[in-house]
Amino acid sequence: MSKKTLNEANLTALGAERLAQLLMEVSAGSALIKRRLRLELSHSLGPEELARDVRKRLTSIRRSTSYVGWRKRKSLIKDLSTQSAMITDKIAEGSPTLAFELLWEFIELAPSVYSRVDDSRGEIAEVFHAALAQFETIGPRAVIAPDTLAAQIWEVVRDNSFGEFDGVIAILAPTLGDAGLNHLKKLVLDYQGAPVVESDDHEALRFLRDLRSSGGNYQVDQKAKLIKTSLQQIATAQGDMDAYIAQYSAADLKSPKIAAQIANLMMSKGQNAESLEVLLNAEPKTSRPILREWDTAYIACLLALDRLEDAQDHRWSCFCRTLNSGMLRDYLKVLPDFDDLEHEEAAKAHAMEFGDATAALAFLMAWPDHRRAGALIEARVNALDGDQHEVLSAAAEALRDKHPLAAVLAWRCMINYVLWEGQRARYGAIVDMISECAAADIDGIDYNNRLTHAQYLDALRQQHGHKSSFWTKLPD
Repeated sequence: MSKKTLNEANLTALGAERLAQLLMEVSAGSALIKRRLRLELSHSLGPEELARDVRKRLTSIRRSTSYVGWRKRKSLIKDLSTQSAMITDKIAEGSPTLAFELLWEFIELAPSVYSRVDDSRGEIAEVFHAALAQFETIGPRAVIAPDTLAAQIWEVVRDNSFGEFDGVIAILAPTLGDAGLNHLKKLVLDYQGAPVVESDDHEALRFLRDLRSSGGNYQVDQKAKLIKTSLQQIATAQGDMDAYIAQYSAADLKSPKIAAQIANLMMSKGQNAESLEVLLNAEPKTSRPILREWDTAYIACLLALDRLEDAQDHRWSCFCRTLNSGMLRDYLKVLPDFDDLEHEEAAKAHAMEFGDATAALAFLMAWPDHRRAGALIEARVNALDGDQHEVLSAAAEALRDKHPLAAVLAWRCMINYVLWEGQRARYGAIVDMISECAAADIDGIDYNNRLTHAQYLDALRQQHGHKSSFWTKLPD
């Protein structure tokens, strides 16, 4: 390797004095580098000295009110990441209790940061979430009274406006221990018994919130949701399944999604018969949309009860209703040799006649069975959804060589949809599709009594000739 390559070994060879000179040079125009170097110098004096500098920086960030534009957003992310790393990687090594306090202060910065920066990409949230996760390793080494920590947690959980403390109960459950978890549970129950405190928001805003609320009172609903979630997290941490389930009402347990969650929990404790009862009490209607959570839990329960035949029947029923390839694979996996081939053919035949032609095409492409996918397109092109760009584009690309007519029909389906809907933003994409159709035409294609490429273009001009913004994009 060249001695000019930028790596640790080559830079070390320059010597400490020269490196120090270079660091002074590069830091002259960078506040971030200067700040990082000062932190390293502080760390050399001990964790307490580094903690003082980190706390100063956190205070400065909290007090700042200026909006952070896109040019400075990366610098802010880097700054936050550096402060977090100083706490978790350096201070925590020698003083975990101090690191715990600083990390808590760091997470509490989130609302003030979010209020002055656009985090639509979630990059800043990622920094705070990663920092929160570090409590899992720092917490057990920190010296903090369980009751004090429980009160601290409950305070931030109630004011978790930006989700910065999401999951904190589970993360710090080992640190809380049974004593801390029990105290936290008492705080939640005390809160449950206290009257609802009305917010000081404008009356019109409260009215709109109440209107959207399922119970007619936004404040009451939010309080009930917080209590239920908190008690369930505590119950999970304590391994108390009964306490977890108790937070759901009889009406809640009629929800197939909730029933599936409870059933899975019961099965993990070996309560298979009870979990089946919970599932059957929330059995979805046959006309329902896909609900994979319930179906998956129901099949798992049947298998746990050694009811393989019933599980197989339900797998086949699910596949026929949804074309879920996972259900079909699980169904075929346990069939005897040769029976699986027969049932696979039956499944593909069912897909060819499935009500949703686009879903059927997606299944056949994913399985894969390109021959049947091409046949489906040719037979049911008018039933395909031209707005399903991802499915149709993938099919056209995969079928273009061996099934060119099917590929052309898939492209035409998308072209027709975009033009009929006047989706100008997609005009460029369908111009490319027309070029693909033209290339297939040049290669020679049997249109099987359908419009040739030239005839199809003429038909487009007759129907959409007034859409000049499209035709100007099309090459002569």
